[in-house]
Amino acid sequence: MKRTNAQSVGDIINQVLRQERLDVRLDEQRALAMWPELVGAGINRYTTARAVKDGVLTFTISSAPLRNELMLSRSTLIARINEALGHEVIKEIIFR
Repeated sequence: MKRTNAQSVGDIINQVLRQERLDVRLDEQRALAMWPELVGAGINRYTTARAVKDGVLTFTISSAPLRNELMLSRSTLIARINEALGHEVIKEIIFR
């Protein structure tokens, strides 16, 4: 018997992720994982804690001057992350 409505495993996984609303959390984790590549090893070295929840990335930066510099470029960082992900995932970045 030949199946006519076959689906790929990837399509099925994506469908389940969307149904369970896990795709949003997965995209948030992808955004968090791309941080070192986005800012480079020098800046990443001063990042001591990272978290993401409900579209808000939170970082603890151990250097006050660097924290101020990153705060000024927050909108650019958000745009670059969302561009890399293909849609808006990150709405805000908080530096502590």
